[in-house]
Amino acid sequence: MLARRFLFIFAGLIVLVIVAAFAYRLLAPQLLEAALVPSAKFEPARDPSLPDYRRADLWISRPGIANDPALWTPAGVTRSKARPRASVFFIHPTSYLSRQQWNAPVEEPDSANRARLFVRSQASAFNDVAAIWAPRYRQATFGAFLTSRRDAELALDFAYKDVEAAFDRFLAEAPDDRPIILAAHSQGSLHLTRLLRTRVAGTPLARRIAAAYVAGWPISVTADLQALGLPACRQAADSGCILSWQSFGEPADPSQVTDVYEDSQGFNGTPRRQADMLCVNPITGNAGDAAPAGANLGTLKPNADLSDATIFPGAVAARCGDGLLLLGENPPSLGPYVLPGNNYHVFDYALFWANIRADAARRLAAFEARK
Repeated sequence: MLARRFLFIFAGLIVLVIVAAFAYRLLAPQLLEAALVPSAKFEPARDPSLPDYRRADLWISRPGIANDPALWTPAGVTRSKARPRASVFFIHPTSYLSRQQWNAPVEEPDSANRARLFVRSQASAFNDVAAIWAPRYRQATFGAFLTSRRDAELALDFAYKDVEAAFDRFLAEAPDDRPIILAAHSQGSLHLTRLLRTRVAGTPLARRIAAAYVAGWPISVTADLQALGLPACRQAADSGCILSWQSFGEPADPSQVTDVYEDSQGFNGTPRRQADMLCVNPITGNAGDAAPAGANLGTLKPNADLSDATIFPGAVAARCGDGLLLLGENPPSLGPYVLPGNNYHVFDYALFWANIRADAARRLAAFEARK
């Protein structure tokens, strides 16, 4: 039953992927905005107070809660029963697709269920070495990423304030003698870059960070990295550093990402360039290199009726090129969920689940040895 519910993540994402694919291929940008971007102006929540993250029900995952989705593992993979050696703060990606309002109610059922499934398929990669904390937060709706309206910026800022409040509670309750791993995906990674800038960079807390997994969001090595307070992970044995990657099959058309990226300024005020995007290969743990499929320890793949998931080793190769993580011309089919431009964004964790699991253990060991 647990595996079946986990695989609903792929079914739940059908709506997002099909809408995005048809919209970008068949519709004008104006129609796309009309379909997914809220028409009303952004308005703060009726209750302006932040969620009280002392409440266990405001966490998708945290130590001690029942039916914690982050403790899931696929068949054949075991989870250590030893005391966790680290604490993970995980920020889930966008799961709210409605255009009824700019931010998801924290208990909106469809969004909450999808978020839970994201935590199961992504944050679970860290459960062998760490206790995982993943908050519910009033995320910005998917349409906020399809418009330049000021409302979208306000919605993302509103969502970040929840993330920051959850992070404060995490720091208050997670054992202070353990290292910290930060991890996120997509919208969650956008919030993680802000968290790194405002709460980690230049503070004693930076010395507790074993690694930060900023997956599915572009980071400029020259224009962004210094402001994040941690260096890039250049080698597999590095710790106290940042990993980032964005997965594309070939031929890749990343223009949906890079056009916006290159039209923006980095955190230091200088222009971002595609060639400067950080790409750490999750198969090897090294920046800028290539790995054959045989080095991939395991990809999460659903069966035909989405009733189970299996780890398949040796299924996907990957190489860094032009700031992207390129999977070659014939990556294995994971279902009809690839975004336009051969964008495997949905699968940034699933493609390399077992390697991310090994990477976290390796970097944590290096961090402990260094300390």
